[in-house]
Amino acid sequence: MKNKSSEFSRREFVKLSATALVATPLISIENPFYKGPVPLKDDIEVHIFSKHLQFLDYNGMAEAAAQLGFDGIDLTVRPKGHVLPEKVKVDLPKAALAMSKFGLKPRTMTTNVLDVTNKEQILVLETASNLGFTHYRTGWLDYPMDRTIAESQTIFGQQFKNVARLNQELGLIGGYQNHAGNHVGAPIWDLPLILKETDIAYMGCQYDIRHAVVEGGGSWELGLRLIRPFIKSIVIKDFKWGTVDGNWQPINTPLGEGMVDFKRYFSLLKKYGINVPISLHLEYDLGGAEHGASTLTIDKETVFSRMKKDLDFLRETWRKA
Repeated sequence: MKNKSSEFSRREFVKLSATALVATPLISIENPFYKGPVPLKDDIEVHIFSKHLQFLDYNGMAEAAAQLGFDGIDLTVRPKGHVLPEKVKVDLPKAALAMSKFGLKPRTMTTNVLDVTNKEQILVLETASNLGFTHYRTGWLDYPMDRTIAESQTIFGQQFKNVARLNQELGLIGGYQNHAGNHVGAPIWDLPLILKETDIAYMGCQYDIRHAVVEGGGSWELGLRLIRPFIKSIVIKDFKWGTVDGNWQPINTPLGEGMVDFKRYFSLLKKYGINVPISLHLEYDLGGAEHGASTLTIDKETVFSRMKKDLDFLRETWRKA
């Protein structure tokens, strides 16, 4: 790790400055009495979740993402990911080089990082920082049964506070995903109680609208109002309720074919001035690519076609919201 007392290098200063500009909505110079966020522009920064491209090598992944029109790749740097944590020092630079070759900036990644005393997890963040990455998703947490939820929230708050300190040293921004199920953050209302203990400039939430609607139903807008100061990145995907083997459960769908009201959601993001990297996930049938398979049961061109359709829907719906 870098020495806390050492000054940032010029590279780190430039990276942090750029991060701050991306994370903060621009204030209109025409209004010196600015009172809130201005409407966001129609351009958005969309990254494809690399889990869905793990049937390709780094060059193939980067080439496909660029040709489809993505701005970047949300690279999986975790067990069973595109980059394995134990090989991060060798393989992450290879992946970053491939992205750069096709005009994609190494910027976002998905990790299992949660423990700042874990040498492997520290190395993942250090390597990513040196390569220019700015945002990452952490691992998930569960509430153990041998202590109260309130006690766990206090412990998790300190844990994320420590993560934020490391992020600050490295010029990174972490985000914890609100994932449906018996996970910390699933009911969204618990996350601010945990994240308020951290330096939210460096540690916050990766907000997932699909999971928020699954758990929040019609109250997801209230959850968004509550969590909005903590949002550091966004996941986009869709779903509908259905039965599988007689059991009701969320069924993932292409964008616009499920229950998420993207027009309303995007209008609120614009209203709140939330301008952060977006990770597009495709969790419906992609011949195995939805699960990160290394081999597919359908033609890869079909996979690319579905990715392009979702990306086009995302950009067009954002523009109209």
